[in-house]
Order: sequence, then structure tokens, then C-alpha cells
Amino acid sequence: MKFGGTSVGKPERMKEVAKLITKDEESKIVVLSALSGTTNALVEISTSLSQGDRNTANQQITALEEHYQQFCGQLLTKPASLEKARLIIQEHFEFLHIILKISFSEALNKDILAQGELLSTKLFSVYLDEIEVDHMLIPALEFMTIDNYDEPQIGSIKIKLSQLLQRHKDKQIFITQGYISRNSKGEVDNLKRGGSDYSASLIGAAINASVCEIWTDIDGMHNNDPRVVKKTVAIEQLSFEEAAELAYFGAKILHPASIWPAQFYNVPVKLLNTMDPEAKGTLIAAEAGSAGVKAVAAKDGITAIKIKSSRMLLAYGFLRKIFEVFEKYRTSIDMITTSEVAVSITIDNDTHLPEIIKELEPFGTVEIDTNQSIVSIVGNEITDTEDVMQKVFNALKTIPVRMVSYGGSRHNISILIGRNYKEQTLQALNVDLFGLE
Repeated sequence: MKFGGTSVGKPERMKEVAKLITKDEESKIVVLSALSGTTNALVEISTSLSQGDRNTANQQITALEEHYQQFCGQLLTKPASLEKARLIIQEHFEFLHIILKISFSEALNKDILAQGELLSTKLFSVYLDEIEVDHMLIPALEFMTIDNYDEPQIGSIKIKLSQLLQRHKDKQIFITQGYISRNSKGEVDNLKRGGSDYSASLIGAAINASVCEIWTDIDGMHNNDPRVVKKTVAIEQLSFEEAAELAYFGAKILHPASIWPAQFYNVPVKLLNTMDPEAKGTLIAAEAGSAGVKAVAAKDGITAIKIKSSRMLLAYGFLRKIFEVFEKYRTSIDMITTSEVAVSITIDNDTHLPEIIKELEPFGTVEIDTNQSIVSIVGNEITDTEDVMQKVFNALKTIPVRMVSYGGSRHNISILIGRNYKEQTLQALNVDLFGLE
């Protein structure tokens, strides 16, 4: 059971989480994110330190410490619990004050970012003790490991975690941190933003769980972006493939990487709502449940790269050489379309864009379009579903489309548009595909 920042962000929410994890006798591992707003605050502290602004960093640390003291004052009632919580807060904020005197480094940045999850789990454990819930706090830093390429080592996680659980066979509830891990050097590291979902999925796979529940503040994955489109509905069931496409192409409720461990070890994933625990939510499993279009998702911050070359026509190996450039700079490609004289590619990470352009120029003329969005229409076997393309193109009749990707997957049709057309596109697709105005 994984609970996100909003699910533990207020004392009353944390108390609800305690009720949810004790409502049955089943053994469970509970994965917690940092309290909502904490990771952002820690990023700001880290940024101030990296810029040498120790005075601002000190103010930010003090403000965050006050927030935690107020939080505990509302969460706990017994003097012994309040004292335990005070010592935990003191320990972690002493560390943050000490680093004001240390020169900033990337390793120190990772240590700073880890404080949120360490605090939320320790304070939750104090609350469980106060209400006399038998449990065990197991540190994620003792089993969650990543390699030189920041990839989780599932084999190692499996062994270390099972050894930890074996030591405490008498316990049924285990609490641990999401997001944080150790890298190949043994230093504190993390699974990047949204990594608590990834932690939960890896843990579910490692212990071969009966289900991996992701608890957030929305009742499952919706058929469209509820922040943009007024009328959306929760999807009852998705296959792993459909969920992976949706998560990768912009559905914010689920971290994209969190699908593969669950799929590989066939652990069903349920997306549930802490605010409305009785809501059905979304089940992600091997079976799709039904055919046809399920949802639309959009991904911003896309850069389109077009390479035009009259030599392409006879040049076998041309695409391989282009792909090698992206491989060299560890930049993944989202979409690709080709013609006799040009190839268009999209990327969502422009960190190495200047170097990539420089290496592509010998192949032909390179054109760049920034501030683009990919809109994906996802469903089960939609390439075989009648009228889908007709409905999609009807919805897009007034929108300039830059690229279309169709047939690469039986579950996805992707289109590239300018970011300024995103809202209009999502609304139009909601009407034509789902009949929701």
C-alpha cells in the first residue's frame, strides 16, 4: 500500500491512513511519500545552498521545521509520543542546519532530498505506537538499491527485503520509505520525482504481493485530464500495456516506470482514493477488461527534431546512425515518423540538445520545434476498432497537427501538436471519443 504526499500531508489524513492499513488482518508493507510540499521545500533549500545563499537556506530550514512541529502537535496527544516526535524532528533538522557549514555537492543534495520520506515514516510510526498498532519500521536504505545507470536492482532488492521481513516474522504491518535508495557507491540516492510509486511497484514485485495499491487524492485513472477537461470518468480496468502508455504519455496519477516491475512479476495494481476509500478506483492487470478507446493523455515539454536529407532514399543504415546519436547522449525518443527525404523525432529531455543537433547536422538539414505536446489516445486494440481514426481526425479538424504515430502499438495513437493547442485538443477528443461535453 503506497500513500502519496497529499494522503499523509495533514494530521487528519495521516490518521485516515492508519485506519486504512488496519482495516483487515492481511500482512502488508506500507510505503509513504514525504508530506505534501516537503520535497519542494527541500529542493528550495538545496537550490539556495548550491547558490551559496546560506542565509535564505537557514530561513527555509527554520520554516520547514516549524511546519513539522505544528504537524506533530496536531497528530499526537500523549506526552511520550510528543517527546519522541520532538527528538526525531530535532535530529533531522540538526542535520539540515549542519549542512549549512558544508560545501554543496550532488551527493549532499541527495541527502537533503531524502529527509522528507525519513521524517514522514518515522512520525507515522510514532503515531501507530500511540494508538497501539503493532508494526515494524524497515528502512528503505537497507534494501532499495540502484546501479550505475540509476536502474533498480530487483534481484538484490528481493534478497535484502526478504531477509529483513524474515527477521520480523511476528509482524504483519511494515512501514517503509518511498523514493529513496542507495546507489552503486552506497550513497543515499533516489528514484527521481514520483519515485514512491516506483518503490511500491518494486517492493510488490520483490515480495510477489497479492496486489500493489497506490493511494492518491483521485478515484483512479481518468479517461482524460481532469485539470483541463470538466467531464471525466474513472476507468475501471486497464491492461499493463494500456497503463504503461498512459503513464508514459502524461497521466500524472502514476509514475511511468512503476508499471514494468508489476507487469514482469504479474502483480495487479489498484489506483485508489484516500479521500474516498469506498470508490472503486482503477485496476491494472494482465487483462484489458474491454476493447476500444479508454483514455486520452497529454505530455508537455516536447521537442521535435526533423532531419531532411535527399541522400536518405538510397542510404541504408541512415536511421541506425541517427539513433546512435540519441543513444550516445542517453536521450530517449517518444515518437518517430519517416518519409523518403526526412525523419521526424520527438524527445522530452533537451539537456543534450545542442550536442545532438551538432552531431545530426552532417546527415542533412536539422529543424527544431520546441514547446510541443504529445496527445495519446490509448485503449485495447484500438487500431482494430472501427471508426476510431475517423473520430480522432474529426476532433482534430481545426487543429494543426505536426506528427501522427499510428500502428507502432495496437494500444496507442499519438499526435504531436503545439502546446498552445493542448486544451482545445483534449476537449475536442473528449466530445468525439467519449461523448462527454
